[in-house]
Parts: sequence; structure tokens; C-alpha cells
Amino acid sequence: MKIKRAVITAAGRDQQELPLQRLVDRDGVAKSALEIIVEEAVAAGAHEIAVVVRPGDEALFGAAAGKSPTRLELIPQPEPLGYGHAVCCAHRFVGDEPFLHFVGDHLYVSDSSLRCAQQLVAVAEAEECAVSAVQPTRENMLPYFGAIGGRRVAHSRNLYDIDTVLEKPTPTQAEQELIVPGLRAGHYLCFFGMHVLTPTVFELLENGGDAGRRQLSSALGKLAGRERYLAFETQGNRYNLGVPYGLLTAQFALALAGKDRADVLSQLVELLARQPGSS
Repeated sequence: MKIKRAVITAAGRDQQELPLQRLVDRDGVAKSALEIIVEEAVAAGAHEIAVVVRPGDEALFGAAAGKSPTRLELIPQPEPLGYGHAVCCAHRFVGDEPFLHFVGDHLYVSDSSLRCAQQLVAVAEAEECAVSAVQPTRENMLPYFGAIGGRRVAHSRNLYDIDTVLEKPTPTQAEQELIVPGLRAGHYLCFFGMHVLTPTVFELLENGGDAGRRQLSSALGKLAGRERYLAFETQGNRYNLGVPYGLLTAQFALALAGKDRADVLSQLVELLARQPGSS
């Protein structure tokens, strides 16, 4: 298995503006969120990238994507028929090969020398199967993420065999169906916003009923019953730009992981000291 292509979905009603937001990356350069994601994909070996967008947004997203990919294709989603349908729109671009997939409203900060996507792709290529990045997530954040249930792979610290996938489960559902032995109480393995997927996922999505009802999480749950499918606990953190203060939190995370960390910390201390009631 070799990953050459990546698909970024950015056509959702509440999602299309977030990838265009500008932040200062960890290298101190102002970039769009989309360009930061594209660079993440290219660093992992995916030099051909498709971005699924709303019709009419192609030029805007093309300008925001930067110049790092060898090939960039802007694919319009003709109608707003949901996330699963958006992924299906990239079937022709991907063909019959495995691919790296990102949602367009998450950013990633690694805790290791390898970027998060590099870690994920290395695992997928070594294991030769579909792998979804996951992160232990507090119960109160379940409304924002898909989550998995399964068991740790023998002799592995951060790999899990997936048997169940639920989209934005309730705490009761998670407690009953998403148990992962060894995880801290009140935490669940939630999706990280990046996956390495096999072409089987297109078949499962396209056979999943009407276009507007195709859910990626449902397809991934079926994928676990069709072929080997793993979850990988990445060394790093994902930041959902769509939650309250998501952009602010992501910017802080990028800044504190970058070359200007000391200066940013100094400015934060000064800001806190100026708050009413500070002494």
C-alpha cells in the first residue's frame, strides 16, 4: 500500500468558510487553514490533492490551497447532500487506490518529530489496511465527533482493532457500545479528522441508500466487517475550528508549538496581568 492522493472535504454548510480562515502557522508564516492542511498531506506523501467544495467556490479555494501539491483538483459537490456524498464526489479522482482523507475544519499539532498525517500514513502502509486516526476525548465532547469501539492490538500501545463506529453518540450509547479496555474512565476514542481509507469505502457509501443519507461513519462501521480496519492513537492533538473559540484555540496551539513560543507566552502573561482583578 502506497498513499499518493488526499481528499479534503470542505463543502458543508457550516464548514466552507473555515478552511479559508488565516492563521499563523508554527513556522511563523500567515496561511489559510486549508494551506496548512494541504501541507500536512504533502508531508505525508500525498502530492495529488482534491478539495470538495460548493459550486462556485473553486477559485477561492484554489487560491487558498497554496502551491505545495503537484496536482490540485477542485471538485464541486453539486448539491448539499452531506459528508458521505462529498467523499463520494472524489471517487473518480481517487480511482482504485487507498487515499488519505481530511475534514476541512480541523487542524493538527504533532507531539513528535513526525507530523500527525505522516504517523498515520506510516501505520497504514506498514499494516496494509485502512486506518483512522483517533484521540482519547472527554465524554462532554461526544456531540462533535464520530467515535469507535474495539480492542487494543496485541503488543501495541496505540493500535486498535475497530468493531463499532458511531457518529456523535450520546453518552449512554458510548457507555454501552464503545467500550475500549484500558481507556480512562469518561473518555472515548473519537475520530481525529484524518483517515487512510481503501476504495471499499466508496462501494459502501454508494450502496448506503439515497445520496443525502450516506454517512461516512455508517460506511466505516460496515468497513470493519468487510476488511481489516484499525484505529491509531496519534501522537498529537486535533483542533476543531468549528466549535466555539476553535480558531482561537488552534492558533494558540500552533503558536505554542512553533518558533515564536517564548514571545507568545510572554504576551499571554502580559495580557492576563492586565485583566481586571489581576494582582
